[in-house]
Amino acid sequence: MTAPPAAFRVADYVRWSDVDAAGILCYGAYVRFFEIAETELFRAAGLPYGKVFEDLGFWLPRKALDFEFEAPALLDDRLEVAIWVERFGRTSIHFAFAIAKLDDEGRRTVTTAKGHVSMVAVDRKHLKPVLLPPRLREALEPFRFSPD
Repeated sequence: MTAPPAAFRVADYVRWSDVDAAGILCYGAYVRFFEIAETELFRAAGLPYGKVFEDLGFWLPRKALDFEFEAPALLDDRLEVAIWVERFGRTSIHFAFAIAKLDDEGRRTVTTAKGHVSMVAVDRKHLKPVLLPPRLREALEPFRFSPD
């Protein structure tokens, strides 16, 4: 999976708290990188996490998260996380991610992991699925890409 042109990209370093005893990025730490990209994507779309759920009156919990590892990332590696919307459902949104190492000039060198996350819009009181707010769809539409 290569990140499409519509992907939003953000970079961060592998930190000491991210690695295991061998200095390799621990699988669970990839979630931190996914969440950084997701948070910054929403901010870039004009819907910062600090306001979006209050303003639009819903929650967006994760329903599924999966990722595959292709190469190890090591302590102090600079990683670029690309995120894009694969599809909108009636009540759900499906993101894809690709994480790549960056060299000193900021060029992608090797993909370390790729993944997907599905999130479902729910009402804040009963946590039952609700339609995705149109404002959310509109704001994230520029970041949508599907090979279909």
